[in-house]
Amino acid sequence: MELDTRSVTSEPASPLNSQGEEKMEVTSELSSSDSQSRDSGFFERGIKTMLSIRKSKRSLRKERGKEDNGTWNAKRILQTLRSHEENKPTICNSMEKVGEICEPIEAKPLSVMEINELIQKRQLLEAFASIKLMEDETISERDSERYSDNPQELVRKSKDVDLLYNSITNAIKSIVDGTLEDPTLQHTMLTSLVTLIALEEAAHPRTDNAARPGSDLLGRPRKWREKWREAINESARKRVLKAPMASREEATSWLDLHLRFLQEHLREDLLKIKSSVKKCYPEEYQVCDTYVEAFHNAIASHLQELSQGPLDFHELYTLLDWVANTYHSELFLGHPELKPEVKTENLSLLLTPADWDKLKNDYIASAKGKIKSYFGNILRLEVTEKWEKEVHLEEKENLYHASLSFDIQTIIGQHVKLSGAISGSLETKMLELCMAELLEFLPRFEQEFMAWSTAQDSPIFVPHLVAYINSFHDLVSGLETAFKVNTEELQEILAALTRNFTNIFLTKLRTKTQPLLKKILTKKWILAMERPDSLASAVSQFSEHLQHMREPLGQEFLHEVHKYVVKEYVTQIIKPRWKMNRETRQQVSRKMSQEAAIIHNALIDQGSKADWLLPVIYHIANIIGEKKKDKIKAYVKELCQDYPDIRKEHVLAILALRGLGHTRRAAIFRQVCHAQESSNGGNSGTLFTEIDVPVICSCF
Repeated sequence: MELDTRSVTSEPASPLNSQGEEKMEVTSELSSSDSQSRDSGFFERGIKTMLSIRKSKRSLRKERGKEDNGTWNAKRILQTLRSHEENKPTICNSMEKVGEICEPIEAKPLSVMEINELIQKRQLLEAFASIKLMEDETISERDSERYSDNPQELVRKSKDVDLLYNSITNAIKSIVDGTLEDPTLQHTMLTSLVTLIALEEAAHPRTDNAARPGSDLLGRPRKWREKWREAINESARKRVLKAPMASREEATSWLDLHLRFLQEHLREDLLKIKSSVKKCYPEEYQVCDTYVEAFHNAIASHLQELSQGPLDFHELYTLLDWVANTYHSELFLGHPELKPEVKTENLSLLLTPADWDKLKNDYIASAKGKIKSYFGNILRLEVTEKWEKEVHLEEKENLYHASLSFDIQTIIGQHVKLSGAISGSLETKMLELCMAELLEFLPRFEQEFMAWSTAQDSPIFVPHLVAYINSFHDLVSGLETAFKVNTEELQEILAALTRNFTNIFLTKLRTKTQPLLKKILTKKWILAMERPDSLASAVSQFSEHLQHMREPLGQEFLHEVHKYVVKEYVTQIIKPRWKMNRETRQQVSRKMSQEAAIIHNALIDQGSKADWLLPVIYHIANIIGEKKKDKIKAYVKELCQDYPDIRKEHVLAILALRGLGHTRRAAIFRQVCHAQESSNGGNSGTLFTEIDVPVICSCF
């Protein structure tokens, strides 16, 4: 068949050129003399196979100006191939004409099988030219109504054209897919691909003309540039999924390893695109941007799938950290060698806000169990490595030191810092979680410590108690300083814990001192068969560690000890006893005064400032040992003035110990009662309020 030889020297405006001139140069950039030779032979064989070329200047002049609306017919494509054969063109924007104006040529299309063979051999330009000849012929025959009696034949030929175009489409996808797979990039293949896309766009300009029934496959745009982009997206998806990924059973850090492989392999791909692939395409293709976006979307889809799977605490953090810190860093997209071609500022979010929030919430939920476990490990180590082994504590700046506060702050600090590296909101949530777990942990710690201390009498009990109270103080101040956190609730819990520690300390002190206290006013005690410093020595040995407690807690603790000893001493004294004669009362008075001084001095030496507790035993000793009954009233008055919380029953019990009768006791109390009730002086502390009244005296 002889092709239409209408002139191509003057083209009307095309959709590809807003200026009305469709000026596109088509070339292949050859990387070496060998590639030039192969390229020349490639086109030569193609031309010999499918074309019979002859010049026809007379037809050119005759048909000039009759081109059909800028549509490229097969003859012009063959002209471009001829230009390609002569190695004249260079890559340019597709907004320019594809090929220089050539003389018209005549050719006959190959068979479907022959064209398909060209496609299989990747001789796509020759194949496309021949398919276009077949398409033009079919359109011409359709327009001449050759198939009016046999419409099925038109459908068959239209489908052949469509199938052949689809085969080229698949070949384009295959070439793009292999671009990054092949270590030696074939530049000529990609430049020919660009030529092919440009030729097709020129041959099939977009048109709003309605397709004719039965032949809607003919003359339609094949959108190979869009297929090229789709192929890049699919190639990127495959490259992402190709990154090695071990199972959790094979490697505990499987996700971290997988993400490292991913960033290393894809960074190499991007470097190849920048250095080699980009050169094969016109600027308008924006190859780097296209590949970056494709990889970005593929990675986003992959991470979305990973985030939906079962991930533990460390895996969740690995994913969060990679997205927040690694992805845009110099380790990956921000690598210096990728600049300036690889741009990230216009990329969409790697994860949707919903997926990102879910990932953070999953991380916090997983962190709850992890933080609880860490605190549990602290408690377990305290029990097994310190309490059970009775390890003696370090002393720093005269204070007992335990690692409890440091360990807790380290756990909180590490997790808050890591979370803060992801986002400010995650940092806030992690701090709130750590504080909540700490508030739950401290009562557990208290219960374990009290259970251990109750079960046995260990010499390390008081030092550890002191060290823990010091640690609690450090914990509060440390959290306030480091995290600006509100510690009001924490301080309330620690205050209650300190009170409980004080109580258990006093309980143990009571256990050690009760045997000695019960000897007061016994015959052995009166006869000085017990050392006068026995009680003070026992108290001092137990409370000496309190001087290593941080102030003001140490002073408050020691005050409680001092008050306890005096209170218990007085309690023992006012219990009902047998009647003592004058000599015995004198001995008791001297003994009490002596022991009061020893106890008071011992505790003062340890740091107690509870001077207000000193007079009470002296007052009682003076009342017991006083011979003159008139002076007893003065001593009682002093006692009541110094200790305003003393009650009637207490006074009567002391006077009974002195040996006074009921009437005399009642008279003395009535005389000093008014002074006691009207007195506004005295000590602000309370002592007698906590002393039980002997039953025998309460019925007076």
